[in-house]
Amino acid sequence: MQSPTPSSEPADTGVEEQVSAALAAMVVTARRRAARDGDRQIDTAHLLHSLLESDREVWELLDGDEPGPQVGKLLGYLVQRSIGYGLRWQGSVEDSGAVPAVSDQPGGVPGWSPSAAAALELARERARERGAEYAEGVDLFAGVVADEECRGVEVLRRAGVDTDKLAARLGTTGRGPRG
Repeated sequence: MQSPTPSSEPADTGVEEQVSAALAAMVVTARRRAARDGDRQIDTAHLLHSLLESDREVWELLDGDEPGPQVGKLLGYLVQRSIGYGLRWQGSVEDSGAVPAVSDQPGGVPGWSPSAAAALELARERARERGAEYAEGVDLFAGVVADEECRGVEVLRRAGVDTDKLAARLGTTGRGPRG
């Protein structure tokens, strides 16, 4: 029988070598949050939570220079989730249907939901396109926003974010699962 709690060993070994140090730290936080929440995989809401807590560039896309009402509302939804209220997905695998299950993907990322793995791949692609060696937080945020059916986008919408406009600003319209 498989435990619903992720092991203490990172299942996504290798991810940290492909992202900036700051984004790697956010991934570690998302992994811890998933384990604490009793989730078997990191999902896009875990990633969004870590990005909102740590990445000023993501704040600026939503509220300006300092975390404002929209970021506060988003963090409120995500904190409610982690303490068992509000948006409940605990113990289920995030799958927007936009990508095949991780086990069906060659080179899939174990310990990541299909939508989170797709967001990570889009982040890497964005970094390569701009000639950067490593993906940054805003790249991962764009990857999350690209999948209009993922949990992270559901949280953004519930907080009143116009995700279509956000996707257009981030250049994810027509890319990834959204397009």
